[in-house]
Amino acid sequence: MDKALILKLIDEVLKETNAHNCCKDGVCNDNLCVVHNKEGVNNIVKSGADRITAGIGVESNTFDTSLAKMIDHTLLKPEATKQQVEQLCREAKQYGFASVCINPGYVKTCANLLRDTSVKVCTVIGFPLGATSTEAKAFEAERAIRDGAREVDMVINVGMLKSGEYNYVENDIRAVVQTAKKMGVLTKVIIETGLLTDEEKVKACIIAKKAGANFVKTSTGFAKGGATVGDIALMRKVVGSSLGVKASGGVRTQEEALALVASGADRIGASASIKIVTGEKESIPSTY
Repeated sequence: MDKALILKLIDEVLKETNAHNCCKDGVCNDNLCVVHNKEGVNNIVKSGADRITAGIGVESNTFDTSLAKMIDHTLLKPEATKQQVEQLCREAKQYGFASVCINPGYVKTCANLLRDTSVKVCTVIGFPLGATSTEAKAFEAERAIRDGAREVDMVINVGMLKSGEYNYVENDIRAVVQTAKKMGVLTKVIIETGLLTDEEKVKACIIAKKAGANFVKTSTGFAKGGATVGDIALMRKVVGSSLGVKASGGVRTQEEALALVASGADRIGASASIKIVTGEKESIPSTY
């Protein structure tokens, strides 16, 4: 990979991101500001974003119902119970969410509960470490799809990427992509940005694009760090308009979510879903 080109991309994104840092000294000069023009940014969401991912417990009367069609209703905690997953599906049907996103063991349950609805079932592959073998990932994807998954989010082998084993990473992604594609299912590739340098983020996005993925995604939510405006802008710059970009990890407020969308995210992954969709501010934690 051309290191000079990668560094140029990073430099361009940093300049663009800084140029749009509009709120300085209490003065705002940007009509896309998520703090002072929420309505304007919300129009961007409605016009260009595909989905926002949010967790269990969202109430439909607290936001524009058109937003529900952009939400992947998500529950990936290891301690999630069958009853909680069933609740997730009931909410998804009631409010018309785009999908539920759950661990592979619950795919068949969700597919049965969501049969004859417009709600899709999304699951995760090689989650959360991405360090399983390529063959295991491909098998896991096929099994999940046969159980009813219509979207799969796979985790790259981060260690192999950092080792410079780019062919391995590309083949690893392609194995899942080809499995999903032949069965009419799209693939999102989680690159785990919190563990990568900017150069590695660019390389990961280029590799995912070459391997035929449909989306690149920031994080699993199980590693350090999470989605940032800078990472989303960089990922969007690399993949252009041919791939979707999903921001996930550490998104806790509506302002943060809208800022990520304005920076290029098509979808947002979050656990603080109610706070995000209602615009509720996070309370200051008690010192006692």
